[in-house]
Amino acid sequence: MNTVIIYDSTFGNTEQLARVMADALRAHSTVRIVRVAEADPLDLKKAELLLMGGPTQRHRLSPALRAFLDRLPRRSLPGLGAAAFDTRYHMDAWKSGSAAHEIARRLKRTGATLIVPPESFFVAEREGPLRGGRT
Repeated sequence: MNTVIIYDSTFGNTEQLARVMADALRAHSTVRIVRVAEADPLDLKKAELLLMGGPTQRHRLSPALRAFLDRLPRRSLPGLGAAAFDTRYHMDAWKSGSAAHEIARRLKRTGATLIVPPESFFVAEREGPLRGGRT
């Protein structure tokens, strides 16, 4: 299987998660991990699985993730398995927002199939570290 992990990270917490996911998947897949600023939408044409994540900023996606997802045309990734994740404060999503939910919604518009629900991982403080537990 060919897996691509695209992430954005401000303080390193989301990057840390992306690297742990990549390490876990390498036993079953060829994995390419890419910071969103260096990602090319054409790389996704070869992927069988896409994991995408970033920090929740001001209740939404980071500007870099938003720009990348804006470049993906509707129905451009039909049948691609996908998963979305984010890092955010540990509070109800209606209070903090969730980048993962917005990533998932936008990936569905491309025709990608979500293989798991959007997932949030929590930070203890603005700059981290990651806390135990998740949604």
